[in-house]
Amino acid sequence: MRQLVKVAHLYHERDMRQADIAKQLDISQSRVSRLLKEAARVGVVRTAVVSPRGVHTELEQEIEDRYSLREAVVVELPGQEEAQVTAALGAAAAVYLESRLGAREERIGISSWSSTLLATVEVMQPFRAPVAEQVVQVLGGLGDVSAQSHATRLVERMARLTGARAVLLAAPGLVATKALRDALINDDSLRTVLRSYAELTVLLTGIGSIRPSPLLRESGNALRGEEERELMHLGAVGDVCLHYFDAEGELVASELEHRLIGIEAGPLRAIPRRIGVAGGERKHEAIRAALKGRWIDVLITDAGTADALLAQ
Repeated sequence: MRQLVKVAHLYHERDMRQADIAKQLDISQSRVSRLLKEAARVGVVRTAVVSPRGVHTELEQEIEDRYSLREAVVVELPGQEEAQVTAALGAAAAVYLESRLGAREERIGISSWSSTLLATVEVMQPFRAPVAEQVVQVLGGLGDVSAQSHATRLVERMARLTGARAVLLAAPGLVATKALRDALINDDSLRTVLRSYAELTVLLTGIGSIRPSPLLRESGNALRGEEERELMHLGAVGDVCLHYFDAEGELVASELEHRLIGIEAGPLRAIPRRIGVAGGERKHEAIRAALKGRWIDVLITDAGTADALLAQ
């Protein structure tokens, strides 16, 4: 229903051609035509586009226009508790991926330490035919044994759902020194994974605030207190895959960049489709900065966060 309303809005109210809509949404032109016919049949299209309750097409379009996004998906939250935010965004991300993935040659990069992404793969339906070649872990997943199992499950379940091969990164996300990081990334098995990042076509990631999520803290990859204070001193407000940026989305000059094992900032921002799944009040500043810095070009978030993003 959300996609149906979006297509109708772009066609009838923004005067876009069907071919241009198909290109923007990564669907076939024949599907655009079918959706327009269905919109008329069910009464969504009359003399104007009527958005059903819970579908925020105009709000999504405003976010897309303000931040030059490829697409925004805005959902209602049943409440403001962390678990409610996680579940709602996970369900929205699952539906989005089910409707967008369809090319067998996709190579999907996925971050390790996101409760929202875990919620996504738990409710996502498997595809009838393979839609990806590889699902690649883009941030080191080793750490506390119980938390490490979450990272492995995330990558392997996404691979099973999409019919792809899972590529795990057998290393911590952060190590103690640059020298240790340099030694580890020269290992043949790690170098193979790191080289594969240049071929990724899709990135699926959370957006972190300076204060780490419970899952990241449990993993053993979270920052120490003095590291958090140093990042805040440098102006950092959030991160994508542990790359920390300031309020304008600019990468901060932190020594953590030299201790990180995973995808580097340049290759990350070069991935053609970068899907960020994040919401809730505590992440408003981080999400706004991620959009300003073009760390992602697809945002899946909640209505309250969308309103906050448009307030400034």
